[in-house]
Amino acid sequence: MTPSRNGMDLEDIGPDISSHSHRRKNAATGASAAGVRALSAQMVAFYFRAPVKAFFRNRVDYMAFARAINPRIAEGKWSLYTTTPGLLAHAVHKYGWRFIPDQVLPPLLANAGVGAILYTSYLQVLGALHEPTSQASKRIYPPAHPSYTFVAGFSAGAIQSIVAAPLDALQVRLRTSDMLEGHYSSIWEYAKYKLREIGIRGIFAGWTLSFLRDAFGYAIFFSSFECIKSQAYYSFITQHYGSLQPRHIQSMSSSTTSDGGVPLIKPHYALEPCFLMMAGITASVAQQFVQHPLSVLQNLHFERLEYLDHQASMGHSKRQMMRHYYQAYQETFKQCQKRAIQAGGWRRWLFKGFVGSTVRQVPSTSAGLVIFELVRRKYGNPADAVHIKKDGYDILLT
Repeated sequence: MTPSRNGMDLEDIGPDISSHSHRRKNAATGASAAGVRALSAQMVAFYFRAPVKAFFRNRVDYMAFARAINPRIAEGKWSLYTTTPGLLAHAVHKYGWRFIPDQVLPPLLANAGVGAILYTSYLQVLGALHEPTSQASKRIYPPAHPSYTFVAGFSAGAIQSIVAAPLDALQVRLRTSDMLEGHYSSIWEYAKYKLREIGIRGIFAGWTLSFLRDAFGYAIFFSSFECIKSQAYYSFITQHYGSLQPRHIQSMSSSTTSDGGVPLIKPHYALEPCFLMMAGITASVAQQFVQHPLSVLQNLHFERLEYLDHQASMGHSKRQMMRHYYQAYQETFKQCQKRAIQAGGWRRWLFKGFVGSTVRQVPSTSAGLVIFELVRRKYGNPADAVHIKKDGYDILLT
């Protein structure tokens, strides 16, 4: 047994695997779980009018062209024809089945890939900071300190912002009119042409705001999620069962006992899913406090990208382009001040629509977190279990 915090003892049951093997297995576990989780979220999104955001927002709107070619969207009334399946059915009827691989599949793969990179990066960084996380176990105990999860989330968000920079650049510059007029036969062709046109400078124009939004947003997200999912859950079950009378403990204990002959208790199966849902709700709301106002600033700044693209195409030196980028941020700040004054203050302007966007994201995020955790544990070592000994009884977590 290994001593842990709060006076509790921990016993890990399972084969003795080397650290190197654990890290390799954890990398495969993270990639597999992240890939399955991200692809599942995108597939489920087809059946909802609002796309499932799960852990991440869609970097590229895969239904933009389908909405643009549907005449019922202009009416502004909800019907089965304006749902995702209805829009896809209309698009396939008009353009054939090639519409799916040409216009829908590329954004889906891009969104899923960015999500997989986020999850895998988070697990790898957290595993480097917290040794139990690097072991491919179903249950991680003792849980990682909030500072570790904050750093891991910050690093994963920063990595995601770099990888997703081309997607953000494409999404901001996407005009459905160009697709409707036949300038590009598919999203693949549009992406290839546009990235070559804007170059590296255009891809990372406005990236600073993306970095701040993703890095700090996911740092708060993962630290809030892990704090409630792990620390709060373990603290609750120990305090809850520790406050029960001996006769209640005897009635809840299983027919077996631990090695020391003390009652062996398994917490109610509904407790942990409830904490997972609670963690998802809290993490989503906390993340929105960071990402929502930064998204407002970023959307306003992106309106200047056309001017910056024009300046970059004129062959200016790196110093001149840095001056243009700096001036663009200055102009954005001045425009933000004007809009904040018109709205009645910075807080009112930055958090306009906060409740609506948060409410839309919370259900999918909470459900997504439960699915992700179940997938992760499915690939964990099934022989792993955790024993928490407290006040003459033994709590078994499997």
